[in-house]
Amino acid sequence: MSKVLLTGFGPWGSEKYNPSAEIALGFNNVVIGGYRVVGVVLPVSYRRVISDLPEILVKIEPDIALHIGLAPKSCEVRVERVAINLMYSEKGDVDGFKPVDEPIVPGGPVAYFATLPTRRIVERLKEEGIPAVLSYSAGTFLCNCAMYVSLHTIAAQRLETISGFIHIPYIPQQAVGKSAPSMCLHLSRKAVEIAIKESIDYLKQRESSKNR
Repeated sequence: MSKVLLTGFGPWGSEKYNPSAEIALGFNNVVIGGYRVVGVVLPVSYRRVISDLPEILVKIEPDIALHIGLAPKSCEVRVERVAINLMYSEKGDVDGFKPVDEPIVPGGPVAYFATLPTRRIVERLKEEGIPAVLSYSAGTFLCNCAMYVSLHTIAAQRLETISGFIHIPYIPQQAVGKSAPSMCLHLSRKAVEIAIKESIDYLKQRESSKNR
């Protein structure tokens, strides 16, 4: 059966709960459009993402790799267009690592574009009444790192996988007392499901055009 790798992130710092982890695990083993979802939670660790994610991708060989993470200041779903080969974090990850403008992959390409149908996903989300935007910066923390590592691994291993990243906002409970925007978990989950469905449709249409 065709597969979708869906990754979220675990807790980090003051964020003891990460909705991306709940969404990823909630979709684990769910079949969407004939594709089985494999949900995985990644630690908020540069070292672990750089070492573990390539192994996961090579082992699973998914047709689609969708990575999701938390964007605390966002009021909408952000579909990322590009990942850069750069790590920077003042607060550090769960290991206490605080890189300053270090490359994720020394000697690797400066950047990779997402290979998911990003514009199509954004338009579909808007049609469904979900606030969404196409973003051109995934930051320099673990979300950007996971996206870059995924796309670099796919290129280096010549996998037949399309990949990308989606940022989701806080859920309301996380925003309490922070004057921060939020989105209910149900809506974020629906956004992820729509992104998966649009990616599946994109692959099916691409395959159909090849066979003409």
